[in-house]
Amino acid sequence: PYVLGDDVRTIDWNVTARMGEPYVKRYVDERELTVLLLVDVSASQDFGSNQRSKREAAVEMSALLAFTAIHNDDKIGLLLFHGEAEEYIPPRKGQKHALRVVREALARGREENGEGGGDLLQRQRRTLMELPRSLAARFQELIHRTAREPRRATNIAHALEFCRRVLPRRAIIFVISDFLDEGYLNVLRSVNRRHDVVCVQVTDKRELGFESAGLLTLEDAETGARRVVDTQSAKYRRAVGSTAVDHLERLQSELRASGIDLVRIDATEPIIDPLLAFLRMRERRARRL
Repeated sequence: PYVLGDDVRTIDWNVTARMGEPYVKRYVDERELTVLLLVDVSASQDFGSNQRSKREAAVEMSALLAFTAIHNDDKIGLLLFHGEAEEYIPPRKGQKHALRVVREALARGREENGEGGGDLLQRQRRTLMELPRSLAARFQELIHRTAREPRRATNIAHALEFCRRVLPRRAIIFVISDFLDEGYLNVLRSVNRRHDVVCVQVTDKRELGFESAGLLTLEDAETGARRVVDTQSAKYRRAVGSTAVDHLERLQSELRASGIDLVRIDATEPIIDPLLAFLRMRERRARRL
């Protein structure tokens, strides 16, 4: 109903005539968001020291974000990338579309012989137990196997440039990767000026250092280069640990200075807690604004 002080230009004359007293229109901002998942499927993501690889942890995070988007009636899209953009699913709304996004991400989370796929899906079911039964039933249909792809390097900058071309409007971009790459920071900052970029770094405890196990042959997952190292050397183990910690701290510092949020998940640990902590932090920030 119209009250003194309302803008007369917002009066709804049709309703006013029908009700016999003045009514005004009330406008509510549309909160529909566009969410795009950039999922790193390069060879370094295959590493895993426990029950799942970094790639599988990235897939679980993608599934959680996709179901969160459809719960909020947002648009959800997917870009799988390595050295180049491999597959792009434009953002759309709806449960069927979100399930397609999850299916494509799952296809890249399978092992070469399919082993471990069932365990991955069981963990996702346990994580998503609160979903409606209709969603859970459809989620069971997502199991299938794909062969492991040849070695692929990581090129985050190329994936971000692709997003800049295909996203005409502001979107929330989740970059899910181990960030074992160089030369992407300037592009990341540029994309963040137009979109809301969130970096999800996938790590593994074993990457932080070695135990004493004698001579080991290490192989670079993306280049195939090999070298023999002596893990009995305390100096070498300290150097490995220091390099890994420096990489983590440098990434965190650079993103903080650029105003980009960082979520860090460990493939050996549950991923739901870091995600919930991030969402609560964003909610508190929105209230302050």
